[in-house]
Amino acid sequence: MSGFVLAIDQGTTSTRAIVFDDSAAIRGVAQQEFPQHYPNSGWVEHDPEDLWRTTVETARAALGKAGISASELAGVGVANQRETTLVWDRATGKPIHNAIVWQDRRTAALCAALRDQGREPVVAAKTGLLLDPYFSATKIAWLLEHVPGARARAERGELAFGTVDSFLIWRLTGGRAHVTDATNASRTLLFDIRAGRWDDALLSLFGVPKAMMPGVLDCASEFGTVDPAILGGSVAVRGVAGDQQAATVGQACFAPGMLKSTYGTGCFALLNTGPAAVQSRNRLLTTIAYQLGGERTYALEGAIFIAGAAVQWLRDGLGALQSADQSGPMASEADPNQDVVLVPAFVGIGAPHWDAEARGALFGLTRATGPKELAKAALESVGFQTVDLLEAMRRDWGGAGDTILRVDGGMVASEWTMQRLADLIGAPVDRPKVLETTALGAAYLAGLQAGLYPEPAVFGRRWALDRRFEPAMPEDERQRKLQIWRQAVRRLIGR
Repeated sequence: MSGFVLAIDQGTTSTRAIVFDDSAAIRGVAQQEFPQHYPNSGWVEHDPEDLWRTTVETARAALGKAGISASELAGVGVANQRETTLVWDRATGKPIHNAIVWQDRRTAALCAALRDQGREPVVAAKTGLLLDPYFSATKIAWLLEHVPGARARAERGELAFGTVDSFLIWRLTGGRAHVTDATNASRTLLFDIRAGRWDDALLSLFGVPKAMMPGVLDCASEFGTVDPAILGGSVAVRGVAGDQQAATVGQACFAPGMLKSTYGTGCFALLNTGPAAVQSRNRLLTTIAYQLGGERTYALEGAIFIAGAAVQWLRDGLGALQSADQSGPMASEADPNQDVVLVPAFVGIGAPHWDAEARGALFGLTRATGPKELAKAALESVGFQTVDLLEAMRRDWGGAGDTILRVDGGMVASEWTMQRLADLIGAPVDRPKVLETTALGAAYLAGLQAGLYPEPAVFGRRWALDRRFEPAMPEDERQRKLQIWRQAVRRLIGR
């Protein structure tokens, strides 16, 4: 058995490829950023060719850095930004439009119209999701309506839909495989998460021809064989999961009650609920955490649209700092007597509020407010939003009680941010030694399918702690700060 796995982690702002060895240690890493496109207010797009180019180039570079060839790989694992929507021509593989990114809000009016028609309860019961522009179905509907001739071509079976994983697998296999996995399927608003299949009634509701849809496989499966010309050898794609589910696997959250939160462009907290698909009463999402051997494990998820992106805004939009890693030191020097609050609803506000029309706002500004206070407000907004998610999870599922939060993503390198997170949630925060948990999860799924890695329980025992952040803020101060945050959110969304 070959002793290496290549993980492709295709994210919102960059693509990363990592080679892991048979002990799940990192042997080679490559990463490339790519441009974001904002054609209108609230619209976010990617050029699909950027996604493809950076995938191929980083994969080749990671293999080179590891000093191995494709023939030494046991498999390829793919983790991807979820909900981002592509439609392409089956004959040529050419997309009919830019990818519409998960952050995009152009279909807010369609979602509102469907809610007004009373459609949301039925949709939520089948998919575990809410009617929001975040998800793929209304993005597909928009493409079919706005790209000339697209609907007719789709109905003739000429067009294929896919989330990013499906598009990359199509390209990697030379168009021989049109597939996805259960976790990505569960984010489309078109998949019955209990029955495990595309739902005809939902496809009809959103006007999506079934002929466009990919086949749905377990997270560890045979997804197709990579064209030898791409990586220099033949290798199978054997593991796929949406990035947040891949991070859940990489964090070894295999037992009900285990909780992870990823802090990247956005923030996504997933609570493993085992074989029970818990229907949220607090506007959280019910989703598939992973599917192995035909058995689905479910999770409650809270989605925050803006986390690290708030720091990027301070850097790129305001010029308040030169690099993202300055934000923690700046926050530590902020005036403690200023209660500046940022509600970063730049593309709407996610769970548990779900207001697609909300926009970001700063509260508590004074003449003394400067870049340090803004940095502190941006970082604290991540903690405040996490509190909202965890409180909703506790109301939905008693097993969420005193769970320790396992964290990953780019923001967790900041000591100040993680300590403030622990302070605000009032619970320990565990940062693992391996921070590339999304890529590790994709690699594990591929390695599991290949027989390289052990069963989940054994793999979970390899998880190693780097540092635990214990809450240190006095409870009365924590509650005071949370009250100021809640007042700011109420002012923003009017409830």
